[in-house]
Amino acid sequence: MEVPADVRPSPIAGSWYPGDPRRLAWSVDGYLAAARLPEVTGAVVAVVAPHAGHRYSGAVAGYAFAALRGLAPELVAVVGPLHDLHPRPLLTSGHAAYETPLGTIPVDRDAVERLETHLGGEGDTGLARIRNDHEHSLEIELPFLQRALAGPFRLLPVMVRERRPEMLRAVGRALARALEGRRALLVASTDLSHFHSQAVAKTLDGEMLRRVEALDPDAVLGAEAEGRGEACGAGALAAVLWAARDLGADRARVLRHSTSGDVTGDLDEVVGYGAAVLTRPSSIL
Repeated sequence: MEVPADVRPSPIAGSWYPGDPRRLAWSVDGYLAAARLPEVTGAVVAVVAPHAGHRYSGAVAGYAFAALRGLAPELVAVVGPLHDLHPRPLLTSGHAAYETPLGTIPVDRDAVERLETHLGGEGDTGLARIRNDHEHSLEIELPFLQRALAGPFRLLPVMVRERRPEMLRAVGRALARALEGRRALLVASTDLSHFHSQAVAKTLDGEMLRRVEALDPDAVLGAEAEGRGEACGAGALAAVLWAARDLGADRARVLRHSTSGDVTGDLDEVVGYGAAVLTRPSSIL
């Protein structure tokens, strides 16, 4: 695969995850190997993974990406929140590729253009391009994809600030149409509750993950309004649930839940992390 010249510089390699390629590969492989998955039936359409620094959420992310080991998609859409302020509700990278210490991943411009086209038919969401961003929610997942998948792949990066259910439904449907006919996977990048006690976090996260397992994006978006669950990437998560359903997913299974407190020992103010896999019947092509 030809390496593009215009590569997004990484703002987090060496801090959020190891900057040395051998150490990074060893670390990610360890998280993948440690995951003890239940039986996953059907064809994988999407996974849900956390996006904190690998030290904190890598063990949980390992469960999500272990469900992808050996798969060989040509295209992976990673959909996460944009944590910085921006006037546009939906964004993608203006660069031709992302880079991690493990190598360069080209952005699939055809998929970006297809998404843009289908968004135009679904609503006025719009797709803005940004350069030299500092968003970690996309990049943090890439080393896991690079180590878990069987071969090279192209990337459809999507960053979501939109919160309106009708717009997120349109984004999900446009994503599904952009991926149709491709060997493709979806990744929803989100952490769960933030800065509650361990006990409260388990309650909030348990309810949010129950709604994920129900494949109910409306309920996911309603959780925060109801005070019953939290996810910093709720919009991205809901869009991926809608897209996965349109692509035939009929089952979601939570694979792992943990918190930062399980790593640090500080149980007073924790961040929740969850991993899940969405599948469709293997008979659906």
